[in-house]
Amino acid sequence: MALSVAAAVIGGILLGWAALPPAAGPLLDTAVTYLLAALVFLVGVDIGGNRDAWRQAAAIGPRLLLVPLAVAAGSLAGAGLAGVLLAMPVSEAVAVGAGFGWYSLSGVLIASARSVELGTIAFLANIARELMAFLLIPLLVARLGKLPAIAPGGATTMDSTLPLITRVTDAPTALVAFISGLVLTAAVPILIPLILAI
Repeated sequence: MALSVAAAVIGGILLGWAALPPAAGPLLDTAVTYLLAALVFLVGVDIGGNRDAWRQAAAIGPRLLLVPLAVAAGSLAGAGLAGVLLAMPVSEAVAVGAGFGWYSLSGVLIASARSVELGTIAFLANIARELMAFLLIPLLVARLGKLPAIAPGGATTMDSTLPLITRVTDAPTALVAFISGLVLTAAVPILIPLILAI
């Protein structure tokens, strides 16, 4: 699965670089939006129809929030460490990490709150996180189990990486991933301004 995802991403990059005319960009964005919406809808139907997954989630209760809290803590700590290693202000590095993979919003928020340069770094770092998640999720499932595979996707586990998580794990894990992505997505527009205000 990891090889298939890697081949698809690399093939798409090469095709886009070599053969996509600039005028096709908006059309491609629209197509991607609709295809992603269709994928997420079908995953939602699968999760919604799985009564056992909902019963298991209800049994876990508020402990479900431990997953997004752990993902957020690891992301922020890792970004802070990267800031120290790269000799950049730790608050700026942590703000980039607080995008949790949501590259479009985090780049815009940081660019408007701090600088275009930092916004560009946020955009690139968070898009890299999403691309790496596609490669890492199947490997983590094989090596560490289902739950750790949620972490790389961050906020994207409620949309773009959810179909992959559903494919390589099971319905209960996909439900946890969706809830984690939802919580992290909601946290992004709150955390980034707070961090940059420090």
